Amino acid sequence: MAANNRRMSGKKGAQVGSGGQRRRGLEGKGPTPPAEMRKGHAKQRAAQAKVRRATGRTPQRRGGGRSASELVVGRNPVVEALREGVPASTLYVQQFIDNDERVREALQLAAERGGINLMEAPRPELDRMTNGLNHQGLVLQVPPYEYAHPEDLVAHAHDEGQDPLIVALDGVTDPRNLGAVVRSVSAFGGHGVVVPERRAAGMTAGAWKTSAGTAARTPVARATNLTRALEAYKKAGIAVVGLAADGEAEIGALDALGGPVVIVVGSEGKGLSRLVGETCDFRVRIPMPGGAESLNAGVAAGIVLYEAARRRG
Repeated sequence: MAANNRRMSGKKGAQVGSGGQRRRGLEGKGPTPPAEMRKGHAKQRAAQAKVRRATGRTPQRRGGGRSASELVVGRNPVVEALREGVPASTLYVQQFIDNDERVREALQLAAERGGINLMEAPRPELDRMTNGLNHQGLVLQVPPYEYAHPEDLVAHAHDEGQDPLIVALDGVTDPRNLGAVVRSVSAFGGHGVVVPERRAAGMTAGAWKTSAGTAARTPVARATNLTRALEAYKKAGIAVVGLAADGEAEIGALDALGGPVVIVVGSEGKGLSRLVGETCDFRVRIPMPGGAESLNAGVAAGIVLYEAARRRG
């Protein structure tokens, strides 16, 4: 009973103190470190890139995910994909196929490229693989595309000792437009293309063909949320320039194109989405004295990239 009385007593015992935490919380944290030492600052990334160039080390990439594998179906499409250097893992050939000129060329191109498996399959198996499409006895499997992360494009520019020159696509759903933009970015010394993860064109076989092989050396990054990716670029000191028919200035008058910049191109019909347009630092227009209402994404991106390259040159 005495033990119970002691437990129920209101008498206070020894109390655990703060250990000086409250006092330390009031103390200053010292002077602000220089930009090169602040995590995530553009100058810190530039300094790290300089060290990597001096030591020959490459940065670790987080990656932006992978696409699904794809099938190119039909004799002409398969031959064209192989001619244009579209990545391929396996060429399926129907058993007892009529060996015409296109079949022979497909087999020759696959053999010359190397690294492409040749598989013979019965017609029912190819019908099943292609969901009954008219494959004409030839099916080419394109492996999943390895997307970069949006931050990789900035790191790539810093590795080259250059200001980032990036194109972001907002609402562009035609893979051929994506391929054309990739080709323009490569031609004018850009560092990559950013596309949204959803409701946007991806690196399909069609995009690879339109890029005319430049997709092999120009990275495409995929962003979960394009607006947040653009905001991250802005925090890194990169200007975000959106193309709009009602833009406040013409591209020839925008000095920002001569520095680190992300060029945002919308769809031909709808242009920039509201949130993306509000995120842009500048909204510019391309003068069109001929009276055309709009340009497709590939042409528009090429014009602005040329202007940016001219200023940098």
